Amino acid sequence: MKLEELLKGCSLRAAAGDLGVEILGLAYDSRRVRPGDAFFAIRGTRMDGNRFVPNAIEKGAAAIVSALPATPPVSVPWIEVGDERLALARVAGNFYGHPTAQLHLIGITGTNGKTTTTYLVESILKAANMPAAAFGTIEYRGAGFAFPAERTTAESPELEKLFRQVVDAGWKYAVMEVSSHAIAMKRVQALQFEIAVFTNLSRDHLDFHGDMDSYFRTKRQLFEGLNGVRPRIMVLNSDDPRYEDLRSIDPSRVLTYGMQAAADVCPVRHQFGWENTEAFYKTPLGELEVRTSLMGKPNLLNIGAAISVGIALGLRLEAIASGIERLGSVSGRFEPVSEGQPFRVIVDYAHTDDALEKLLRSAREITPRRLILVFGCGGERDRTKRPAMGKVAALESDYAILTSDNPRGEDPIEIIREIEHGMRDARHSVIVDRREAIRRALLEAKEGDTVVIAGKGHETYQTIGATSYAFDDRVVARELLHELIVGRN
Repeated sequence: MKLEELLKGCSLRAAAGDLGVEILGLAYDSRRVRPGDAFFAIRGTRMDGNRFVPNAIEKGAAAIVSALPATPPVSVPWIEVGDERLALARVAGNFYGHPTAQLHLIGITGTNGKTTTTYLVESILKAANMPAAAFGTIEYRGAGFAFPAERTTAESPELEKLFRQVVDAGWKYAVMEVSSHAIAMKRVQALQFEIAVFTNLSRDHLDFHGDMDSYFRTKRQLFEGLNGVRPRIMVLNSDDPRYEDLRSIDPSRVLTYGMQAAADVCPVRHQFGWENTEAFYKTPLGELEVRTSLMGKPNLLNIGAAISVGIALGLRLEAIASGIERLGSVSGRFEPVSEGQPFRVIVDYAHTDDALEKLLRSAREITPRRLILVFGCGGERDRTKRPAMGKVAALESDYAILTSDNPRGEDPIEIIREIEHGMRDARHSVIVDRREAIRRALLEAKEGDTVVIAGKGHETYQTIGATSYAFDDRVVARELLHELIVGRN
C-alpha cells in the first residue's frame, strides 16, 4: 500500500519525500524492521525511538513517522505527526483494512473481572455456534492462532493483524480485554467496538495514571467512542459508584447488571456448593438458571456482565446458560487446587486491595473454619496499594503470610514493610521465599480451612531483579500438597 494511502485520517505536521512509496509492513522496534517497512519512532518512558531511526533506515525502512521534525539529510520520506502512537493506530487500521468494522467486537474494561468475563462471553458465543476470538491477560486465541499474552492489550499493528486473520477466516465475533494502558497509549484507538463492558473501578495503576479520576477518565474513553463512533450497547455495572457518570454518556444505549434488583440483569438467588454455584438471574428475556464451576460473589457479577452481552447480541437464553456451564475454572481466577487434602486451596490473581477484599470475602462464604492468606505486592508498581492490601489482609483473613510477589528491582523486604504499615497488630508471618510461604500455609491448614494464594494467579514466572524464574503458584501448591499428603501417610 502506498504511504499516502496509509496516512489517511492522520494529522500531519509536515511531510517530506515521496509519499507514493510502497509500504510493505509496519514496525515500531528498530530491531524488527524489514526492507519496505514504515518505522514509527515512539517516544517511550525509558527509550526514545527517534534514537534508532538511523538503525531503522540502515535495515531498509522505507519511511519514518515521528513526532519530531526531520534532521537533514534524510534518505527516506519523513512524516511528522502530532501523536506518533495515534498515527500508528490509524495507519495500522488502514494497512489491514479496518477488520473490526466487519466484526461484532466486544471490549471489556475495568479494574477487576475482565479476564473471567472475556472467557464467559467467548464460551457463550461458542455455545451458540458462533466461533469467537478472545484477547486478554492470559492468552490470545482465534482463527489459526493461540499463544500466551505478553500484555493484556497488544500494540495496534499486532491487534489489527490478528483481527484481519479472524475476519479472513470467516469469523464474525471477537471479545477482548481493554486495559487503561492500552487506551492511554492509543493501542485500540482505531478499533470499532460494538459493545463496551464496564466491570468496576478500584485503586490500581496509579503509578501510571496519577489519581483515580485520571484512571477513570481513561477508561471512560471506551464508552465515548475511541474512533469517534460510540459502541451500540454499553453494558454497565450499576453497583459501581462510577455507573451514573458512564450512563450519562447515552442512557439509550445502556444495559445494566448488578447485585441489586433495579439492574436489568441480576441474580435473584444463588447457592455456593463445594465445587460449583447455582444461581437464578432476572433478565429482560425472563429468568435464567445458571450452573457453573465459578465461585464467589465477584463471579456472580462477571456472569451477569456476560449474560448482558449475550442478550445485547440477540442470543437465546439457552445458549447463554449452556456457555456459562461449559466454562470450567479460569486460569488463576479463584482456581481450586486439589490433591485430596481436607481443606481448600485457592489461587487467584487479586493484586489490588479491592480485588483482595472481594476474594477473601468470597472465600469466607465457603469456609467453615479459618482463612489463611499468602500474598505480597509487585515491585516497581503502584506503591499506594501496599498498606491498603495489608489492611484488607488484617481485616479479612485469620492468618496472613507476607511473601515476595514479583519484586523486580525492589528489595522484597522493603515491599513487605510497606504492606505491614496497614496491618497494625494483626497476626501474620513474613517468609520472603514464596515457595516456603506456601509450604507454611499448607502445613498450618486443617480440615475446613481455606488457603488463599493471591497475587500471581495464572503467571508462570517470578521476576526478581531483571530475571524471570519459572514459578507457578498452582504447580508449587500441588507439589507441596503431594509432599504433605505422602508425609502424613
